[in-house]
Amino acid sequence: MAISYNGLWKILIDKGMKKGDLKRRTGISSGTIAKMTNGEAVTLTVLEKICNEFNCDIGDLVEIDTFKEKKVGEEKDGKR
Repeated sequence: MAISYNGLWKILIDKGMKKGDLKRRTGISSGTIAKMTNGEAVTLTVLEKICNEFNCDIGDLVEIDTFKEKKVGEEKDGKR
């Protein structure tokens, strides 16, 4: 699955915050921050904590690129 947290990173930049600030303000772990940095899935509970902190919706934080996922699947099947 191709997950992008670019919306979250943009919010942090706009607020002059770093990932460590996000960790302290929301109580999420370093491992979870690492997962998001690597475009991996995190729980809805984590996303809810972030949304509550920034008073935003999940869609403001995360984007799932299904087109990339389809391309990767096609390459595995030998299609291009």
